Amino acid sequence: MLSCPCHAFQRKGGHESAAGSAIGVPVCERKVRAGAGGLSVMRGRPGSFMYHSDLMRHPDSCPALVLNADYTPLSYYPLSLWNWQTAIKAVFLQRVDIIAEYEREVRSPNFAMRLPSVIALRQFVKQSEHPAFTRFNLFLRDRFSCQYCGSQSDLTFDHVIPRAQGGRTTWENVSTACAPCNLRKGGRTPAQARMRLFEAPIRPTSWQLQEHGRSFPPHYLHQSWRDWLYWDIELEA
Repeated sequence: MLSCPCHAFQRKGGHESAAGSAIGVPVCERKVRAGAGGLSVMRGRPGSFMYHSDLMRHPDSCPALVLNADYTPLSYYPLSLWNWQTAIKAVFLQRVDIIAEYEREVRSPNFAMRLPSVIALRQFVKQSEHPAFTRFNLFLRDRFSCQYCGSQSDLTFDHVIPRAQGGRTTWENVSTACAPCNLRKGGRTPAQARMRLFEAPIRPTSWQLQEHGRSFPPHYLHQSWRDWLYWDIELEA
């Protein structure tokens, strides 16, 4: 196996598990500096600099889209992306296959490669059937909208049946609400407050959350991600 070039610029104690990674791919923290014995960032082949926007990118602007072994994104929202150091490390650990690349290259004295733009895990990561009960997942279930008025500002969560009346903090009894609606409802049920929910709270599946996540594409999508994402929007070239 090839030795990983990331070791050439690893900070002392600088390997840690990638956030959100199901396989714990290590992350090299230090950024590349030319002439420091590590990787140097190359702007591409002579004569090609002006012809491809990838060659203008800083490496930190070259994340890799991470696909599961079935070639579907690990996550739509947030979109499953790894920084370029993590992606290269995973390649050298033979945990992923490179599906597409940027034009941007990195080099060391005896190594050169294009930065991966799309990678796929070699080992399938099975998603849990039901997501964790978190504030973020609750907001995603309700599409980041107040379930009483539709506002997307100043969001909090509301116990449909108040805790003072025996209500529990569960998927089936908590809805997204804006602060004004939450204050208006107070310690009453929706019926008592004469407020109607758009949708009754349910315990979502991971698939349902992913479907909701597809409604919130990130501001930037690289052209090489086109075949692996299914948002009905124009992708940036």
